[in-house]
Amino acid sequence: MALPSSLPLPRVYGQLEVGLHQGGRRLTPQRRRVLDLFESIGSGIHLSAEEVHHQLLEAKLRVSLATIYRTLRLLVEMGFLHELEISEGGHRFELASHDTPDHHHLVCVSCGRTEEFESDQVLDAGRAAAERIGFQLLESTLNVRALCPSCQRSSVISSV
Repeated sequence: MALPSSLPLPRVYGQLEVGLHQGGRRLTPQRRRVLDLFESIGSGIHLSAEEVHHQLLEAKLRVSLATIYRTLRLLVEMGFLHELEISEGGHRFELASHDTPDHHHLVCVSCGRTEEFESDQVLDAGRAAAERIGFQLLESTLNVRALCPSCQRSSVISSV
């Protein structure tokens, strides 16, 4: 995968740089590479830290795995990425999108495959629950744990 070498969205980098500077940090080449990767694949794609590391290595961009973990946490804290916790303590990350802030995930508990979906019924239920208890709804996300078709087939084959 070829990652962009130029800044695809200067406004995003400006916001990132300002946020980092306010926190006494700077926009390092390694942080820029991680954000470039997510910008190039777009929203809706969920990657683990290890997958980010692998894709950067394939693109001949060297960033240590420890730096990737720290950068992912920082980008989540700053609102550039969303973090999705999956089974057995795994985490996946996706580019934050203002187009679909209220979306949900089907997560395969066996292989970690993650698919997004939208549902007005889920939003309505969350809104109603928040109002009933006196909360103000900020966002709505639902993670549904399931088995993907491939893992269903594998489990049927292995049980025969």
